[in-house]
Amino acid sequence: MSRTAQITRETKETQISVSLNLDGTGKSSLDTGICFFDHMLDGFARHGLFDLQITCHGDIQVDSHHTIEDTGIVLGSAIKKAVGDKSGIRRYGYFMLPMDEALAVCAVDLSGRPYFVYDAAFRGDKCGEMNTQMAKEFFYAVSYAAGMNLHLKVPYGENDHHIMEAMFKAFAKALDMATGFDARITDVLSTKGVL
Repeated sequence: MSRTAQITRETKETQISVSLNLDGTGKSSLDTGICFFDHMLDGFARHGLFDLQITCHGDIQVDSHHTIEDTGIVLGSAIKKAVGDKSGIRRYGYFMLPMDEALAVCAVDLSGRPYFVYDAAFRGDKCGEMNTQMAKEFFYAVSYAAGMNLHLKVPYGENDHHIMEAMFKAFAKALDMATGFDARITDVLSTKGVL
């Protein structure tokens, strides 16, 4: 069974193409026009062992908002499509990831019901050309487009680069766990019989 998705989305602000393989080896090809964002997405792909290709042409002359939020929407849509009917998967995933002095905690439920809880703070306005406020907007967009319950918390950290990177990697590891198969689960892990 191939758990892949190719999604494109075009608006007056962004033109985005995403290709995702949940059962990859961590290879990525990324071009969003925001180098630091590409670096974060590369960490997501590598540590989640997802094969990920993203191209985005956005109005970054305005700022990074539309590019990052819309990429989250398209990536979330790709995750939802690639997961399929969720038969046999663990559904839940969690990870606690240290990045030097920073710690990120992430929990995921592929419930089909979107909900997002975020508790993180940055010291500065930007990492490279990525506005640090956009981390929240990105993960919110992913969670709602994917129909997942996503909790993301950074209890401590001092370096904004470390904080941001820990968040993306923790999310990758939690999502990898949630999308992973368990031989004991023969249908959908829900008393409802559907997710």
